[in-house]
Amino acid sequence: MKSTIKKIAVLTSGGDAPGMNAAIRAVVRSCAYHNLECIGVYRGYEGLIEGDFKELDARSVKNIINRGGTFLKSARSDGFRTKEGRAEAYKQLKNANIDALVTIGGDGTFKGAIVFNEEFDFPIVGLPGTIDNDINGTDFTIGYDTALNTVVEAIDKIRDTANSHNRLFLVEVMGRDAGDIAINAGIGAGAEEILIPEQNMGRDRLVASLKRSKLSGKSSSIVVVSEGDQIGKNIFGLAEYIRENLEDYECKVTVLGHIQRGGAPSCYDRVLASRLGVGAVDALLNGERDVMIGIVHNKVVSVDFVESLKGANNIDEDLIRVADITSI
Repeated sequence: MKSTIKKIAVLTSGGDAPGMNAAIRAVVRSCAYHNLECIGVYRGYEGLIEGDFKELDARSVKNIINRGGTFLKSARSDGFRTKEGRAEAYKQLKNANIDALVTIGGDGTFKGAIVFNEEFDFPIVGLPGTIDNDINGTDFTIGYDTALNTVVEAIDKIRDTANSHNRLFLVEVMGRDAGDIAINAGIGAGAEEILIPEQNMGRDRLVASLKRSKLSGKSSSIVVVSEGDQIGKNIFGLAEYIRENLEDYECKVTVLGHIQRGGAPSCYDRVLASRLGVGAVDALLNGERDVMIGIVHNKVVSVDFVESLKGANNIDEDLIRVADITSI
């Protein structure tokens, strides 16, 4: 297999995440190290269909390790969801003499890769690039650490005004199906309550908890709400419910939104992305395909795409216990 891989393409797909540029850089420079050609695909699977390719060398990716987002751009692709679109993408790859593909993204990116591999038996390796940390088979995803630090910094600032005015703030963070950002940022920022999709706390229990906090002497509170939490899906409705049942606090809402995806990647994310990018090229040269390169116990591992989509890593029960104890 090593002798047959001469040219590798790399793309980013789905939501952007800090560290994607570092991952691209690692793939490109690993290709240069092994005397392979590397092709950048712009705008994800959509660019793959349109043949929006550019040759990249080691100097093409200078000064991007510190930049957030992805310089290859990212886009949703309705065309790639169709068999005709995928057939056109395969045609573009073959016309460009590309032997293998590295995809950087989340579960949607991996699902597309699985279907493409099944239809055309084309070597693909994926890197987990998503701030949600919701990919199975890897302890951390590219962008997650940076997003956590962004959230904690924002909550620290919100707490300043909460303390100044004796207010209760509901802070919504990303995490449609996974509460990793909420639970870890909540502990790190000293939140009084944390609402995550993995646990359905219930409105009445939340209000009772906030009342206990008030009685214990707290004059302000922060509640971190994952966007996928059952009672927090309509955070403004939740705020109104609290106002009706808890007169002691003035309740405010802050939705952090896409600020969590932006900014320079943390050192951890830069190193993680670099390790996984090198691991992706190594895997292809070793004959692996249809796998994700992840990190488990600080070791780079290969995980079948199908395994990576079997559900997010479960929330550590010990983290939930820590959150309960330290918020008393």
